Amino acid sequence: MSRLITVSNRLPVQLNAKGALVRSGGGLASAMSALDHPDQLWIGWPGQLDAARHDELTWRLRVEQGCVPVYLDDELFEPFYAGYANATLWPLLHYMTDRAKFEPDWFEAYRVANERFADVVLQEARPGDHVWVHDYQLMLLPAILRERMPSLTIGYFLHVPFPSHEVFRVLPEREHLLAGLLGADLIGFHTFGYLRHFRSALLRGLEQESLPGSAVVGGRLVRMGVYPIGHNRAAFDKATAAPAFRSHLGQLEKEFEGRRLVLSVERLDYTKGIPQKLASIERFLADHPERCEDTVFLIIAVPSRQTVEEYQQLTEQVQLAVGEINGNYSTFSRQPVHFYHRGTDLEHLAALYALADVALVTPLIDGMNLVAKEYVDCKGAPGARPGVLVLSEMAGAAQELAGALLVNPYDTQGVSEAINTALSRSAEDAHAAMQPMRQRVRNVDAAAWAKGFVDDLGREQRAPYDPAAEPGDELLSKLASAAKLALILDYDGTLRSFTAKPEDAVPSDETLALLAALAALDGVDLTVVSGRPEAFLETHLGPLGIAMFAEHGYRCRAATPLGGPAPAWEDTNPRADVSWASAVLPILEMASSLTPGTHVEVKRSALVWHYRRADPEFGAWKAGELLGELTEVAANLPVEVNHGHKIVEVASQQVSKGAALDAVLQQQTPDLALCCGDDRTDEKMFARRDAHPNLETIKVGPGETRAAWRVPDVPAMLAFLQRLLDSRR
Repeated sequence: MSRLITVSNRLPVQLNAKGALVRSGGGLASAMSALDHPDQLWIGWPGQLDAARHDELTWRLRVEQGCVPVYLDDELFEPFYAGYANATLWPLLHYMTDRAKFEPDWFEAYRVANERFADVVLQEARPGDHVWVHDYQLMLLPAILRERMPSLTIGYFLHVPFPSHEVFRVLPEREHLLAGLLGADLIGFHTFGYLRHFRSALLRGLEQESLPGSAVVGGRLVRMGVYPIGHNRAAFDKATAAPAFRSHLGQLEKEFEGRRLVLSVERLDYTKGIPQKLASIERFLADHPERCEDTVFLIIAVPSRQTVEEYQQLTEQVQLAVGEINGNYSTFSRQPVHFYHRGTDLEHLAALYALADVALVTPLIDGMNLVAKEYVDCKGAPGARPGVLVLSEMAGAAQELAGALLVNPYDTQGVSEAINTALSRSAEDAHAAMQPMRQRVRNVDAAAWAKGFVDDLGREQRAPYDPAAEPGDELLSKLASAAKLALILDYDGTLRSFTAKPEDAVPSDETLALLAALAALDGVDLTVVSGRPEAFLETHLGPLGIAMFAEHGYRCRAATPLGGPAPAWEDTNPRADVSWASAVLPILEMASSLTPGTHVEVKRSALVWHYRRADPEFGAWKAGELLGELTEVAANLPVEVNHGHKIVEVASQQVSKGAALDAVLQQQTPDLALCCGDDRTDEKMFARRDAHPNLETIKVGPGETRAAWRVPDVPAMLAFLQRLLDSRR
């Protein structure tokens, strides 16, 4: 069984005051320890420690805890962690662009830190191991590992939200981060919304198309999935069974006797919306003065990043707001808001959950929010009161906890009314809403979450390439030994990658040199069959003197005889009917006028609607509408409607690349032919395999195909042609 290596920014272990290594009680650590996996290793940062202690700590971590440390000196750690990870990525991933700070040196530190993590992983990893990378601090790591050890199976899980593309595009380094994540075999998110945003960022940032659950990247299948993390059920079961829990619960019942308890538990972080929560509490007290005596709001705000000025200011803001509310609404015997700026032990926390009549969980944005799940679970503890969950619709947990009262945390009045509704709900109604949620959170806890992801990571899934296979030495040897070889090559997507502007997709000097060398080989006839108009082909490929077909075979030019003038271009089928163009052109022009970034190209035998420069999703949607309309209009016309790479084309039925291929093979009569292309128009050539037994076919890129072979992209196609050249010299 493959070893499982977990990689997170921080190890689940810390040194206590006595110097002992203590395992963290966090959900991730508990989830991983609950896995039934015989061989696990955890790699991460152990904290900033004196370098003189590194050797001793490294040995103790491995022997005592099964962990391997990644050491980062202060000069790297500060710009990596406090800088790029937490001052740039954290606020931006939480939609708070106004709080995000951008320093070019920070990203370089982030890159170097990810490389350091990779160094340690690769010192430990063996081919075939499974590596699970966690969270926003390590977004570059999957691609680094993929490049340096391709045999690894790599998973990545993002524990925070992935924002909409409009927010993510603010990052100057967005392409690097997206490419980093695509190094993984499986990428997980808490909610489908985050997955949808990630796919949108891929499409707009990298022009990487994807399906809801996968993308083909360089011929490799990258799977994507939704894995909502659960709470540490085992820890809370243990806590609620402990004598300390019963003791705490009894003390709290006496302390809050005769009053309704509204509980909030969170880190003191600006994403948690504590000032907005306090504004809603103040509104509630103003609207319901009768509640000032019988309702108490208990806010436990665990300190967070206390050395950061922004968090210090937030602490002061919250404390001032609490003081103002208590000053306005306290009586001589009671105050409405109790604010505790510290954490508490698990048994005490579980007792608070069990007692609280309402849990007020209102983050401005949250990847999941396990407090909501912990509260729901503890409502099944011995002696627990019925309770109601008031939950922000901006938390990932809102997708699962249907029995909660969902609120907009920015809606002060709405949250106030939800508090009143929750306090007014009967015990029977509260119990009825809570039970299904409790069953859900207990069934899908942290351990089940980890097992689900690891199981999917280990499940082998091949990219959708069958039956086409990658061409290898066998095909190359066959092509190299053919006495008379015909090469029939498409242009766009085969010899040249696509660009935003089609006119910019000109052949590189290296590609021209490669084609010239192939054309000069004895026993090789080279032909380019393209959808491009003759003017483009003549300008950029004409000097090679090779045979060419333009507009998918509508126009052709023979190869230039040795020492002779270039032949003229001519129609391949002078009787081809193109009278239909006048009926179709207005439809395409209307689509262009309604879709920014699109244009219509008029050819002699075809009309093409280009949408490469349109918004990717909007362009694809309009293309679908256009295909439907054209299919109906063209039903009685001698045309074919094709949906190519960022184009919709209407072309004459009497012209095709398949017919062009037939003409080439009839004229050249080769012993063996190789045909290469990337889109649906090239499938017309691939379909001729049955008619031409001596025809080999290569598909460039993903998608269903009738070709026998496949390469992932244009660079791979050019590399194969270079190998063919070398083998025939």
